[in-house]
Order: sequence, then structure tokens, then C-alpha cells
Amino acid sequence: MRLTPVQKMKNISSRNFMNNYMKPGLPVILKNFIDQESPAFKKWNYTYFKEIAGDRKVNIYGSELDSLDRVASPPIAQTSFSEYLDLIDSTPTEHRLFLFNLLTIKPELKDDIYYNDVTNGKILKWLPFMFFGGKGSVTRNHIDIDMSHVFITQFQGIKRIWLFPWEQSDLMYKLPYNFHSLANIKTPDYRQYPALLHLKGYEAILHPGETLYIPSGWWHYIQYETEGYSVSVRALPSSLLEKWRGFKNLVITRNFDNIMRNIFKEKWFRYKVKKAETRGSKAFRKQKSFQV
Repeated sequence: MRLTPVQKMKNISSRNFMNNYMKPGLPVILKNFIDQESPAFKKWNYTYFKEIAGDRKVNIYGSELDSLDRVASPPIAQTSFSEYLDLIDSTPTEHRLFLFNLLTIKPELKDDIYYNDVTNGKILKWLPFMFFGGKGSVTRNHIDIDMSHVFITQFQGIKRIWLFPWEQSDLMYKLPYNFHSLANIKTPDYRQYPALLHLKGYEAILHPGETLYIPSGWWHYIQYETEGYSVSVRALPSSLLEKWRGFKNLVITRNFDNIMRNIFKEKWFRYKVKKAETRGSKAFRKQKSFQV
């Protein structure tokens, strides 16, 4: 597996961004996608969050590696938002928040973010998502089901993100009818999954105030180097192919997988594992033939 550092850009023009990154589908770190004068950088912190929403109940999520047959693992515990923030602020933990969006609970927080929109109005500013995690927690290697372009901004802490293009799906043993990989790329087992040796991707180290652009359909694995939180906004896919993939994933593929899992249970998962391994082996042999 070979990773190239993601390029960082500051004060990039909309024309430059659209022509050199969004249209060709290449990741980039934008230094001022969020205006540094945004109130969020001045007033947001754990103390403030506890004041405005500390009593809210939140579901805690742990490792996703034991739930390979599902889009998301089930929660492992429930606590108050205040207690969760105290936890990640005091000790390393793999515990994350998933589908807890403070920006929906407290929509006035959206006004604390000023965007320097380099997409010419394509980003959905009204639909931001917020993510929290403890030091050492990870989000498994996956693609976003709706195939949107994603802009993820770090507000506190540091994240390490690995990115791979859609075309390398078979090399990482993508599970059919799912949106994550069978192989664990954090600690790759090259004997069991030799195709991982041929992965070529990017690595982004994201610091507060920086925004990573993740193109439509790109795989991303996320690790919290420190505890922290980030905000992401999306832009709808532009090409007809990307739009079709997003629609198919949301309406057809996901529901078909749920039906087959309920009917065939473990047999369905074993079928998908075998299919992923077969496709990975084929992709590995193809790569080796290129090198001869």
C-alpha cells in the first residue's frame, strides 16, 4: 500500500478548485474553506456544548470491525452528551458518536460558520453533520452511500484520513451490496489479502481550521489522532453516473441487502465474503500481470 500526502491549498479560486480538483475528482486540503473569522472558532468548546446540550442522551459506538455485515454497528452504550465529552477529554477511547448531530439539535449553531464556497453554490450549507470521537477511535474504510462530494472541517483535534479512488474497490475487497471493505487496512494482513499491496491512495493529516475535500465515490478511512470533533457538508454528485450510483445505493442496493440478510442470514454474509475475496484475487492477478 502506498500513500501520497494530500496537497494543501490556501485562497484557491473557485475556477481552480472546480477545474483541478472537483471535476477530475482529486482530494485536496483547503486552508480557509471555513472563514477563520467564523464565530465557531471562538465560542465552540466542550464547556459551551455541555451548557447548551449536555443533558441530551447519546448513543455510544465502538469498533466497527465486528459488524462487517452491516452498514453501521449497533451502539454499545448510552450516556449523556456531557458525560461523553468528559470521557473523551480525559482519556483515550475508541468510543465515537454516530448519527448525533448537534447542528440539528441546535440549528442556531449553523450561523456560527461562514463558508468560503469554492463550489459556486453546490454545497448544501443547510445540511451539515457533526462528528465526535476519542483519541484512537476509527471509522472503518468506507464509501458514502449517497456518492456525494464531502467537505470535512476539523474544529478540534487532529484526524488522519486515508483516501482511495472508487476504481480500487476490488483491491480492498469491497463487500458486495455493502459500502465498506472486508479487509482491515489499518493493520493489513497481506497474506490473506495480497491485493492490498497494490493500493495507491492519499493520506491527509487534518488540523483545526483545515477542510478535506473528498470526491464523490472515494473510499476513506478515518482515525482520531487526538480526541476532537469536525463538521462536514456535502455537494451532490454532478455526473449522471454518480447520481445513478447514489440513487441505486440508497433505494435499491441497501434494501435488497437487508431483505437477503433477513432471509438467508449467515449464508448471505458468507456469499458476500467469498465474492469479495474472488474479486480481490482477480484484481491482484491483474496488477501482477501489469508488472511482468
